[in-house]
Amino acid sequence: MELANLSVLLVWGAATALAVALIAFAVDLARLSGAKIDARDAARDAAKDREKVAAGVGAPVDAPVSPYGPDDVMPHDAVPGDAGPGPVAGPVSRKLAGVGMSVTWLAAVLLLVAIVLRGIAAGRTPWANMYEFALVGTFVAVSVFVGVNTRRDVRFLGAFVSGIGVLFLVLAQEQFFVAAMGVQPALQRYWLVIHVGVAICATGIFTVAFVTSVLQLLRDRRDNGSAVLGSGRWGWLDHTPAPAALESLSFRLNSVAFVLWTFTLIGGAIWAEDAWGRYWGWDPKEVWSFIVWVVYAAYLHARTTRGWSGTRAAWFVVAGYACVLFNFTGVNLIFNGLHSYSGL
Repeated sequence: MELANLSVLLVWGAATALAVALIAFAVDLARLSGAKIDARDAARDAAKDREKVAAGVGAPVDAPVSPYGPDDVMPHDAVPGDAGPGPVAGPVSRKLAGVGMSVTWLAAVLLLVAIVLRGIAAGRTPWANMYEFALVGTFVAVSVFVGVNTRRDVRFLGAFVSGIGVLFLVLAQEQFFVAAMGVQPALQRYWLVIHVGVAICATGIFTVAFVTSVLQLLRDRRDNGSAVLGSGRWGWLDHTPAPAALESLSFRLNSVAFVLWTFTLIGGAIWAEDAWGRYWGWDPKEVWSFIVWVVYAAYLHARTTRGWSGTRAAWFVVAGYACVLFNFTGVNLIFNGLHSYSGL
């Protein structure tokens, strides 16, 4: 019981760390928005100065000099060799984004220890109910985020991944919590490790892909002149990759998750035959797991063979993730089925 209580405290610690990371990432994005506004103001002032010089009023101004130093990161909409919008302040410090990443790493470690202690306290694999599924799923999502960031800069996802992580952990603690204990005989199989473990990994990857597609939709709307997203407060979107790059990242993540989800269905069918004597029984969880598979299969097929790209592909991902969430929450809480006893 002491280990179980310590696990709960560590989960709260991980949630707190993710909340701190959320604030750090959010402030970093706000500073990027402010830098974009300053750049636009400087460009407007420089244009006015040039107009005065052309009219013979005021002192002449020097030829425009590129505001981008050798170590600066140019905005995605800038053209190499361009003089830029005019004289602007130096590059925006991304220290807060670095702080956010460090705290996110801390949250991942705390959550991993909490999950291990939970498993030791229960004497089994720690993903046999909704509470544990939420913990491990959050850990996978956070781990995917920090793992991808080691290969390419995806700190722009930080505020959203950490925000979802905080939401899932608090919801798990407040709504899904159950005491650490053993499981019913039907779950005492090695398939609990394989089938449910793979499903959790797929869900975590789907989560990061969903965030990426949402950002793709926002960036696309801004680039196309949205009245709301075109305002200065959304200037941080200009520091994210182009919609096509975001779509490519989402596609790669969803491709990996889809393979894992396919194995989830296959493993579940084999386990069902071993436990209940049939491979398929139209149980609500089985049906919705298959619906999730169909939606993502349609998305991958449409994008690779039908040329569906851009916002259509992104909305497909949003719909697929909505099915994933309903499969995890709605099916468990609304329908009664063979999976009800485990909360899975």
